Amino acid sequence: MDILENFRILDLVDILLVATLLYYLYKLVKGTVAINIFLGICIIWVIWKITQLLQMEMLSTILGQFIGAGMFALIVVFQQEIRKFLLMIGSTNIGRKSGFLKHIKFLQDENQDNSLTKVEEIVDACEKMGKDKTGALIVIQRTTNLDFVKQTGDEMNLEVNRPILESIFFKNSTLHDGAAIIEDNKIVATRAILPVSNERNIPLRFGLRHRAAVGITEKTDAVALVVSEETGNISYLKDGEFVLFKNTTELVDIIRKDLS
Repeated sequence: MDILENFRILDLVDILLVATLLYYLYKLVKGTVAINIFLGICIIWVIWKITQLLQMEMLSTILGQFIGAGMFALIVVFQQEIRKFLLMIGSTNIGRKSGFLKHIKFLQDENQDNSLTKVEEIVDACEKMGKDKTGALIVIQRTTNLDFVKQTGDEMNLEVNRPILESIFFKNSTLHDGAAIIEDNKIVATRAILPVSNERNIPLRFGLRHRAAVGITEKTDAVALVVSEETGNISYLKDGEFVLFKNTTELVDIIRKDLS
């Protein structure tokens, strides 16, 4: 009863904020090796709090020191995830995208329209270019500003559609080198030069286009589509990793979900 009597509205707000923070941390590490580390830390923290409640002084002290000193190690272990989280919070596009609540996805209607409505046309273009063994690299901007990439290429203002994408990456086109940047249903840049990843775990069968796609999705929250010139296969990258899909229909659904 004493706990309920002393419970304040601010305590409820505190709980909600912590829950939101943990939710975002989980979303950032979900599907990566870091998820196991994250869950391990949560388990150790819960055990530490239990030992404190049970007044198990020795074990509580040991776990407390481990968690305190471990914060520095976590910065190193979760360097990639922390950088992505800060990019999301500090993005200059947050205000333009209708505020911070736009990013709290669990408060949104999952059936609402995506900011990019021509996902099918982009995937159809990739599928057609794949059949013709035409290499392509398409980057779709989300919340992180990509001006530093756009400035390396040719500024455009073209509506997204399949014929235009195919003409950009046509082998004899002067625009086919580099990446095409898409923002809000517009192709805003072509021949853009992307930062290339130095990740050693990328299979050798993937060339420069794939490394560039990994690089831009590591450094920003953008997503990228790559069409291999050798095999015609389509690759989808997010958060510096290859996302697996069974067919183009599933790929469209995945992209729509990521852009929602």
